[in-house]
Order: sequence, then structure tokens, then C-alpha cells
Amino acid sequence: MPHYGHRLQFGTFITPANNPPAAAVTRAQLSEQLGYDLVTFQDHPYQPGFHDTWTLMTWVAAQTERIHIAPNVLNVPLRPPAVTARASVSLDLLSGGRFDLALGAGGFWDAIAAMGGTRLTPGQAVDALSEAIDVIRGIWNVGDRSPLRVPGDVHHVDGAKRGPAAAHEIPIWIGALKPRMLRLTGRKGDGWLPSLAYLQPGDLRRGQATIDEAATDAGRDPREIRRLLNIGGRFSPVSGGMLDGPAAQWVEQLLPLVLEEGIGTFILASDDAAVMQQFALEVAPALREAVERELGVDSTVERRVRNSIALARRREGIDYDAVPESLAATVIEPGDLDFSRVRSTYMRGGSPGLVFQVRSVDEVVEALAFARAHPDVPLAVRSGGHGISGRSTNDGGIVIDLSKLNAIEVLDEASKRVRLEPGARWMDVAAELGRHGWALSSGDYGGVGVGGLATAGGIGWLVREHGLTIDHLRAATVVLADGSVVRASADENPDLFWAVRGAGANFGIVVSFEFEVDEVGDLGWAQLAFDASDTAGFLEAWGAQVEAAPRDLTSFMIMGRPRPGQPAVAQVLAVVDSSDPETIIERLQPLAEIAPLLDQSVQLIPYSGIMANAQGGDHDGQGDPVARSGLIEHITPEFAAAAERMLATGAVYFFQIRAVGGAVADVDPHATAYGNRSANFAVVAFGSNRDRLDVLWDDLAEHFDGLYLSFETDLRPERIADAFPPATLERLRALKERLDPQNVFRDNFNVVPRLMQG
Repeated sequence: MPHYGHRLQFGTFITPANNPPAAAVTRAQLSEQLGYDLVTFQDHPYQPGFHDTWTLMTWVAAQTERIHIAPNVLNVPLRPPAVTARASVSLDLLSGGRFDLALGAGGFWDAIAAMGGTRLTPGQAVDALSEAIDVIRGIWNVGDRSPLRVPGDVHHVDGAKRGPAAAHEIPIWIGALKPRMLRLTGRKGDGWLPSLAYLQPGDLRRGQATIDEAATDAGRDPREIRRLLNIGGRFSPVSGGMLDGPAAQWVEQLLPLVLEEGIGTFILASDDAAVMQQFALEVAPALREAVERELGVDSTVERRVRNSIALARRREGIDYDAVPESLAATVIEPGDLDFSRVRSTYMRGGSPGLVFQVRSVDEVVEALAFARAHPDVPLAVRSGGHGISGRSTNDGGIVIDLSKLNAIEVLDEASKRVRLEPGARWMDVAAELGRHGWALSSGDYGGVGVGGLATAGGIGWLVREHGLTIDHLRAATVVLADGSVVRASADENPDLFWAVRGAGANFGIVVSFEFEVDEVGDLGWAQLAFDASDTAGFLEAWGAQVEAAPRDLTSFMIMGRPRPGQPAVAQVLAVVDSSDPETIIERLQPLAEIAPLLDQSVQLIPYSGIMANAQGGDHDGQGDPVARSGLIEHITPEFAAAAERMLATGAVYFFQIRAVGGAVADVDPHATAYGNRSANFAVVAFGSNRDRLDVLWDDLAEHFDGLYLSFETDLRPERIADAFPPATLERLRALKERLDPQNVFRDNFNVVPRLMQG
């Protein structure tokens, strides 16, 4: 029997005795302390001397940090599979991805019937377990948005909702001995979990052969199925029978089970702390060494094998087999459980062919090399996954996901210099900087990642007082198109440093940023709602008051579609960079008087409190949002009237104007690649129909001088000229030709190399 390539693991099998109540928990904690990979508990709900296994596993998860937890095995006849599926996900999420599910068909039928369960024949029990697996996997299949329907004689669901997604790909191991159960394991299981004590000579080998044959017949690779084995024995100085003797004898007797029978996990059935310790210290490491010596492989490395369903979901044009081994742990494919977590962004649905969720600069370099070898496949680079512009995901392409590169580090207290990695979210940055009394102006939504915003501009709540996010950037570490890693600053690669600040996505992947931040205390935070029935008049008045206000006030304005029979409502949000209540009211009073005030809220709050406006969890955007952007000097009567006409069409469901100006205009317009620093306002509109919004927006074009590329989804080539003044664009094209002549970073707001034009 071949070795299946699984990482060698060791676990414990603890009796869930409830007298004393904490005994099983203590043994589980000891298992973790001794370095075991897994702790398991039998499940006999009809046994009054035992804890309920699910409750016990939950308590153990809360009392441990690293070790995986599993039933050995779960009593399916007494646990509805749809509920088990959700309970499994909950425990997996709460434990940080440490729950594994092992199932049994039943067997103690008198006791099961006494508890209200249905008595089944052996054949019915196998069929019922098969139905249960279908239900459980169906609930877990969050990628399928249709209601779950599984017909079954014993276990069935009709329209059940799927999800949520687990923290890791929960395996289903099956406790099996007889041929039908073994064949079920081969068809549907992720692991086989028998007990050595119940096996006769030859049973293990015959069982493996039956599983492998059933797996192959089902179109599966037998290596998909982990082989686990419950074992027990006695340590003694004198050699006896199987697993009865000194530790060296245990190693000698277990080694053939790995090499010849394919066992990848040994689970020690013992409640004796001394036995647990001796096995962990003398048997497990020696067995690992022996396996590595005999096989010439690292026994701690898992060699992942994807099933036929996952392989069928691979996309054309990507050489999956060419992914280097060093990146195997970062890869998420369309058929993987984690794919639903990474396929989409905040507002946009996606279906990439391959996602590299990198964790180091070296992995970024390798992932980029793989992408470079696929010049005809779309490439997206993602930091936090907000990505309104749509360049953080794709259809059938490659995504380099930087979300795990999320460090936040203070480099120097005196100069207020910090280092941020691209995957850090601005709400987390704000919270960390707030501990020092600092802040960095950084957009308006805490869920945005550092990388995308800090290479585009950064129009946030402190912009008029403290400038754009990029104005605080002092250095960046960039992976260029050819894979080289360089530092960009005023003194090192200054041309790249210039380009990164406003057009960075065209020139490389920024893997760390160094910012000089500001001292910022508590702020005035106002949320005001106005009757904007006279929409044009309101917009003009609001714009005039913002321009006239001292720089310590920054304000954003939001409007939506007209509501039949109701007045137009404008929401005005404002930040006053002061902790003095009188100053805050003085700044806000002119705004409050521009139209009838419908509602108001004014708070004294730290910047981190304003930015703590994002929920955790994974992005699950759908569809293809349409957004248009423009920069404008003033809210003129002509623009205000045109905006009112546009809103009256109902084609725009979200219309926002952000104050810019102030400190932004203090920076030399040629100092960075960011275009049009003289603009006092950034305007954005979202619509549901691309063609209709484009027509409406094109009618407003005469009022704009530039655009903010993070909110622009129009990919027509003339948008590049809107984003960058002619001299800036020419300089960008020349630099692109030098640093990215093959246009590797093309699937974004693309500045085409000069020689590629036309």
C-alpha cells in the first residue's frame, strides 16, 4: 500500500467522563501542551456518565489555542445533519479553524431508540449516513446561492439556506469497518477512521484497497482521503505484543503502518497523563524521524490533493501544475472552500481562476513571476478588497491578495514615522495610531485596505487640514514588474516615488509604506440631515460654506434617488479637527443654516471612532457596480443645476461630493503623480446602468477638471487623460516603459507604455 503523502499527525482520544466535570478538559489541555495535533472525544448521547460531546468540544475549544478538536465519531442518528453542519461551522469559526468532523452511522440501536432515534438496519444506516453527508456538504457549499434541497429517506432538507463559510475546509472523516461503509468513505469521505483494536489481520490493507477502488470509481484521487487510526497500548520495559513494550517497540510497530498501510494520523486512546506524555516525547518524534528517513520527505508537510470536482472548476489559460511548491500554501482555486471568501470584493462579484493569498515579500515576488508567465491572463492586485473601481478581482484571471500582509509598526516615536503593510485596514491603523495620539487622513471607510488608497491619493476626513494620504508618504518598498524589490523615496528611485503617489498600481506592488503621521486629538464629528428640495440651491450653498470654512473643517455630502411624494434629503457629514466644543459649534453653525435641518448629531470622538465604521468578515460583493468620478474647482450654479437634473432622472442611487482643497493645494502640483490639486471637491456618482450613467456624466464633463481614479469604473481610454494632466501622463508613460515595458500591471487604470501606444 503506498504512502498517501499526508503530513504525519498525532492525536489523543479522551473519554468524555463528567466526573469530575473538568477531567476531559484538563486532558485536552495537556494534549495541546504536549504538542499533539488533535484531541478527540467519543459521542454517546445516551450515556449519563459522559458529557454531551458537542458541549464538551465547545468548552475545550475555548480553553485551548492551537490543537484541533473532533468527535470520534459523531452519532449521526441522534444529531440532525443540517444542524450539525451549522454547529460545525460555528465551532470552527469560534476556534479559529480548529474543528474537524468525524461521523459514524450508529450501532448501539437499543440506546439510540431509547433516546428517540430511529432504529435502522445496517444497510439503512449506511444510506442514512450518505444522505447526512450530502446535507452537511450542501449547507457548507456557500458558493451555491440556490436553496439546498436534498431528498432522502432518513435525512433530507427542502429549501435550506446555505452557509456561513467555515474558517477552514472542515474534513469529514468516517468511522467505518464493513465494505459498504468503506465504499462510502471512498466516494464521499475525506478520511477513514477505524480503531486498531477492532481490526483483524489484513483488515487494514483490505479496507484501504476497498476505499481506493471506490474513490477511483467515483473519479477521485485516493490521496484525497486521509487515513487515521485509533490506537492503544501499554508502555513497559519488556517487549510484549502489539504496542505493548518500550517506546522503541512502539515506533518499530507503527512505522510499517505509515509506510505500507498509508496511515497519516495516529490517535492515542488513553486518559493516562503519563502514557500521553511518554507517547508525545518518545514515540511521536522518533516515528517522524523514521518516516522521514525511510521516505526521504518532510513528514510535517501536507501535500494537498484536490478532488475531481475542484479540478473541474479550474479555468482555462492557467497552468495550475506550474505553481511552485513554495506557493502551494497560498493558493486558493475556484474549487476550494476558501474561494467564496476571496472571489469578490466589497461591492463587486468576481470569479478569478487563481488567488495567491501571500504572506511575505518573497511570496509576492514568486506569485508575480507566475502571473508574468501568463501574459494573456488578467492580473489583479488586492489589498483590503474594497476595490470599487473593479480592479481587485476579475473573471478567470490571477489575483495576488495582500490581505495577510497587514502589519502596523511604529518605526520612530519622535518623528511619528510608521510602517504599514498594504493589507492593513484603515480602521485598524486608526486604532493603533490612536494609542499614540496620532492619526493619518485615510479615506472615509475603515474597511478599506492601505495599499489601494495609499497609491491613488486618499481623500479622507482630515484632508483639508492634513492633506491627502499620499502627502504623508515618505518611502515605499515596491516589487517591480520584473520581480526586483526596490525602495522608493525622495532619495532612492525618486521617479518611482513620484509615480507611486497617485498612479502606483501601474508600476508595481507596494509591500510596505512608511508614513509620517500627525498628532490628532479628539474631533468634532457631525452628522446632519437637510431638506434639499431646492437641490441646486443646497449644493451651491453647501459648497460655498465649505470653501469659506477654516481648514480644520472637512465635509462630505451625500444624496440618493428622489423619493416619490417626499422632499429630497441631503446628508452632510463633517469633521472639525478640534477638541474644543465652542470651536466645533462655531465651525458647524454656518453649515447648519444653509437649509432646513431635519436631524443632527454632533459628537466629540477620536479619529479611530470615526473610522471604526466597517464590519468584519469576508467581502461578498455581487454584480458589477458602475461609478463615475470628477474633480471640480467650485460648486457653481451651473454645475449645481446640472447635478439636480441628473439626480431627478433616478439613474443615480448614490451621489457624493467630498471636500478636498486646503492642504491638498499646498503641495506642488508636479511633486506627485496625483492630478489637479487645485480642485476643492471630488464628485462621485453610482448608477445601476453603465450606458445611462455614462451619458449623464458625459453631460457634466465640461464642469470637471480631472477625476479620482479610485471611484472611476469607466475603462474608455480617454479617462486616462482625464485623470492625469498631459505633462504628468507623458512622464508616467516614459516611466512605465522603463519599469514595466511588457505592461504586466495592465488590468487597472492602465497607463500604457509609450512604445505600446497606438
